[in-house]
Amino acid sequence: MNPQAVLVVAAHPDDEVLGCGGTIARWAAQGCPVHVLLFADGEGARPSHEPAGAPAARRTARADAARAAAKILGCASLELLDYPDNRLDGVEVLDLVRHIEARIARHRPATVLTHHAGDVNIDHRIVHDAVIAACRPVPGCCVGELLFFEVPSSTEWRPGASALVFCPGWFVDISGSLTKKLDALQAYRTELRAFPHPRSLQAVRALAEWRGATAGVEAAEAFVLGRKIVR
Repeated sequence: MNPQAVLVVAAHPDDEVLGCGGTIARWAAQGCPVHVLLFADGEGARPSHEPAGAPAARRTARADAARAAAKILGCASLELLDYPDNRLDGVEVLDLVRHIEARIARHRPATVLTHHAGDVNIDHRIVHDAVIAACRPVPGCCVGELLFFEVPSSTEWRPGASALVFCPGWFVDISGSLTKKLDALQAYRTELRAFPHPRSLQAVRALAEWRGATAGVEAAEAFVLGRKIVR
């Protein structure tokens, strides 16, 4: 891959690592500036019967984890917005679109990665739609490649009969960067679960190895190609 800018747009801190952390690490190591934009804090939907100050402390810890993960992966920049967790359906989508458009204008990415449209999480689906709108191929648009990633415990939890199925046809070999992905994921250790939960280190490794076996390599991340423009 040429050292062109990449923009990753995700709903919550940890989605960027779960969905494409190995790809981020690989492309960053190859000299591509990878910029990450995260919309919601990932904590606001937690139970409300907590001690005073606990939600704010958790949001701070989640933001710190995002910054630590970005450093491990080699991201060129990380931006965390403060939209409400699991409530993006109550936000004007145009506001989200404008955030993405501003980052596209600033970073001029050739590739944009975001959530798949069929995820069970409402925030994932809304961010997907906002990215599609922001990346519409008007004349002069720099985005030539649009990829949708899977997020364990969201993408596969949406029954195939109820939504668009994640059917990947684009694979990135992360055999050399899987360790960094797992290291970055451990920055979000409070979000990890015990196997056989899909958001466990064991399951994430197993998925990477299965996607790799699908493509004839040791480990891979899989994507659905949204659009490819060859200029």
